Amino acid sequence: MSAAPRQDRDRRPEQPAGSAAEAVPASASAAGGAPDGEPERVAEAATGLDMILTDAALGPVRRLLPPVGTGLRFVAGLARHRDSVLSHTGELVGEIGRIGLGRSEVAPAPKDKRYTDPAWSGNPLLKRVMQAHLAAARTATQLVDDAGLPWADDERIRFSVTNIVEALAPSNSPLLNPLGWKTAIDTGGRNVVVGTKQLVRDLSSKPRVPAMVEPDAFEVGKDVAVTPGVVVFRTPVFELIQYQPTTPTVHAVPLVMVPPTINKYYIADLAPGRSIVEHVVGGGQQVFMMSWRNPDARHADWGLDTYGQAILDAMAAAERITGSSQTNLMSFCSGGIITAMVLGHLAAIGEQDRVSSACFAVTVLDQARSGTTGAFLDEKSAEAATRASAKKGYLDGATLAEVFAWLRPNDLIWNYWVNNYLQGKPPAAFDILYWNADTTRMAAALHRGFLDLAVHNSLTRPGAATMLGTPIDLSAVTVDSYILAGIADHLCPWQSCYASTQLLGGDTRFVLSTSGHIASLVNPPTNPKSTWRTATPNTPDPEEWLASAHTEKGSWWTDYSNWLETRSGKEIDPPSELNGGEPVLGAAPGSYIFDK
Repeated sequence: MSAAPRQDRDRRPEQPAGSAAEAVPASASAAGGAPDGEPERVAEAATGLDMILTDAALGPVRRLLPPVGTGLRFVAGLARHRDSVLSHTGELVGEIGRIGLGRSEVAPAPKDKRYTDPAWSGNPLLKRVMQAHLAAARTATQLVDDAGLPWADDERIRFSVTNIVEALAPSNSPLLNPLGWKTAIDTGGRNVVVGTKQLVRDLSSKPRVPAMVEPDAFEVGKDVAVTPGVVVFRTPVFELIQYQPTTPTVHAVPLVMVPPTINKYYIADLAPGRSIVEHVVGGGQQVFMMSWRNPDARHADWGLDTYGQAILDAMAAAERITGSSQTNLMSFCSGGIITAMVLGHLAAIGEQDRVSSACFAVTVLDQARSGTTGAFLDEKSAEAATRASAKKGYLDGATLAEVFAWLRPNDLIWNYWVNNYLQGKPPAAFDILYWNADTTRMAAALHRGFLDLAVHNSLTRPGAATMLGTPIDLSAVTVDSYILAGIADHLCPWQSCYASTQLLGGDTRFVLSTSGHIASLVNPPTNPKSTWRTATPNTPDPEEWLASAHTEKGSWWTDYSNWLETRSGKEIDPPSELNGGEPVLGAAPGSYIFDK
């Protein structure tokens, strides 16, 4: 039993057997060297969130060792519980003795894919090494539990323990892992040569972690981001794509999508059949997508106001092209934070009626106790992080990807270590992981703005944050909102997403999807095992809401489309020409998406 973050140990509903990522069409995942054949499971962990922008600026290695104060409090906590510590230590010594005698019943968890090779149970030496590691890992977790630390210290210690325990797993050793030896016999040692080359390649540039997907596994505009459309508007900050309608009629009120400010927009337009854009276009919506420019040092002063104004510009363009006085907004992760602030701005200046509805997907507005990432954020480290990004003018996306990987080392580091280096196999082609590797930078001012919001939890206090000079009060945002969270999301815990129902002033529909941060989004109706949960009313306590929630079969995409339809105006003839007949600036997916 390996150490696990406290967040994963909190009471939460059992994950349904069929998660959103379990059914992966052939178009999304090609045959190849998938670690344990589960790239989709890994994809649930390979995600982004701007709440860990501190480490992205200062480097992830610093988190492998906890702060001195946290370490001292951990030692003091163990000293206060000497009897429990002695008991667990004695149990470990006894278990090691039983392991040596071959009488131990310690076994990996059913879902632990590291030890599935028969040699781990059939070879006496490998079995004993494996059992010793599992027993020690269990004891380490128990000691962290016994320390009784405050929430933030507990998260920090648990993160360090998890990384150390996972790194020491015998499955990572080239001398012990039977997969490496078997592959060496099968290939005549070629796996060693290939694996070494891959290791050198991965360490030569950021992110210095094993590659999760080959750089040529997909082609943007050919395999992903292929929904037909044109670029109808461009500013130095973003391009606006209008998609070609595919239905006999369309709804009068357009939908403007606001993607994350990390990575590219096509998380919403992956391979055909796995594209949210394709789905809502097929539901009769007039869809517009913002494609953020990849900023560099020249754009260091692009902050929250810059991106907020960009959303207003995109809304104005959609209104002009469609002739509608309103828009619907669908936002994702960090894009949702900016969208909420824009709505607060519109409410303050009396123009909230320009928005018919808003969707916030895996978005945290109330950042109190927001999981492991929230525990790592404090004012001192945030100031150091903003100074570091200010020197460059931007936050490096590759470093951010490295931070994400170390949040889930077993999924995102060590199984690729075994696959890529010990076995010398290429990682499987999976569209979500390709998107995850297609990193972007973040302008220094935006980085500073996000960290300031997070450290002070500003959006929970009326007037504590501003957008375009206007104090923000989210309780004044009265448009109907659709709030989506993932039940296994380790970056945006669903309870933190749920807190938005208590911040926003309008009617909110909260939906809890299966899977993690990104796999909960990429949840097409073609997955027969997919489910989602909802309940009314939205009680202040998320656990109380959960207890009353009912489970629906299918995808939240269908539920959102039905909810959106009632807020999208009357049905009209589709436009005969995109961009209202005005000259277009190019075909989708545009030019900004190719910026490196």
